Amino acid sequence: MNRTESNRIDQRFAALKAQGRTALIPYITAGDPAPAHTVDFMHACVEAGADVIELGVPFSDPMADGPVIQKACERALVHGTRLQHVLEMVAEFRQRDNETPVVLMGYLNPIERMGYDVFTRQAQASGVDGVLVVDMPPEEAGDNAALFAEHGLQSIFLLAPTTSEARARAICEHGEGYLYYVSLKGVTGAATLDADAVGEQLNKLRRITELPLCVGFGIRDGATAAAIGRVADGVIVGSALVGRIAEHADDPASIPAALKSILGEMREALDREAAG
Repeated sequence: MNRTESNRIDQRFAALKAQGRTALIPYITAGDPAPAHTVDFMHACVEAGADVIELGVPFSDPMADGPVIQKACERALVHGTRLQHVLEMVAEFRQRDNETPVVLMGYLNPIERMGYDVFTRQAQASGVDGVLVVDMPPEEAGDNAALFAEHGLQSIFLLAPTTSEARARAICEHGEGYLYYVSLKGVTGAATLDADAVGEQLNKLRRITELPLCVGFGIRDGATAAAIGRVADGVIVGSALVGRIAEHADDPASIPAALKSILGEMREALDREAAG
């Protein structure tokens, strides 16, 4: 496993662990509802208590995502948002925030089109910390993961309730930064969440990895965030935020406050749980 000494992700999780706090990780799609607003949304997330930002790279065939995030990709692509633009957004974000880790989440195709060498160099220069490529499983990551590591980019992988123990071991062996545990079978934005069942799965994973375990899919409000915060090292919230962006798409100036409302409630609930 490659470890990047000064990676912001490792630093952030070490600090949270020392404080006994749970990471709050929002996901937004870059360029949604238009590219000019994304950096403001990122700063709003941090102001509301986000510890890491997952920034989605729009793609025309986001197979692992539900309708909410598919539509966000469509809105971003209408404006021609490409991977190059996403890297420019991260660079702009870094002008004011050089501490909050940023993870790009998306699919291989845009990286392949840009070229792996070009992407890794530009991602590093822009201030990207990690890459979660949905359709790049660890057994196929090989040279790509090595190239990412060479440029200070951590490779983050997904795990699901259906993942076998042997496969989980392989993922944990290759993973860096944190593991993204998909709490529900199927696509993002699905409905029900069983925190106890998630906790049992995470306990099994803790026997084979020291990586922080972060849970996404199904976290919608302070109550669901706190329930997962009891068993996980981090909670990832995507569809709830992206859905709110969609509701306010015609009035982008109102979106930062809407994001802060959702994330602020979650941050308070997580910190109450940690203090309790």
